[in-house]
Amino acid sequence: MNLTLERAKELNKDMVTEDSLIIHSLNVCYAMGAMAEHFGADKEHWMAVGYLHDYDYEKYPDEHLQHTEKELLSEDVSEEDVRAILSHGYGIVNDVEPVTDMEKSLFTVDELTGIIQACARMRPNGITDLEVKSLMKKFKDKKFAAKCDRETIKKGCEMLGLEVRDVAEICISGMKPHAEEIGLLGTGSAN
Repeated sequence: MNLTLERAKELNKDMVTEDSLIIHSLNVCYAMGAMAEHFGADKEHWMAVGYLHDYDYEKYPDEHLQHTEKELLSEDVSEEDVRAILSHGYGIVNDVEPVTDMEKSLFTVDELTGIIQACARMRPNGITDLEVKSLMKKFKDKKFAAKCDRETIKKGCEMLGLEVRDVAEICISGMKPHAEEIGLLGTGSAN
């Protein structure tokens, strides 16, 4: 049975408690939903995997993804979904290579949503009027959101057979409707 978003939120409840990590989980969740739509896949399923992807990060930042497999399998998360979560650490903390569209998407959007968020935070209208053109300027500036690994994003896009700008456009469109929830309404609003 596919993981549901409700179940993913339940599993993360005690593991992911820091606001910034919850926001990151939501960013990835909404970007994954848009990627699922692009690939004609199950939107909620991909969103759930995206939401759960950093399950062990807050408690074990130096051992990321080493406390995920056994724990989630014991919670009846499917092997397919656990593998997808593990694959976002490919070449970074493990050698679980992304092979499915869902895995490749998660690998790519994990870092990309960080740049989108940083870019949107600087704008008066946040993500609501963010265009890919503006984002790509920031993407090229290595000093901007420097912690977001652009090589990982490029590698992921290559795996997907898509251009960075196309994946960015998909992610932005997935995140925009949730601007308020993810704190990206902008500096000009009263949030």
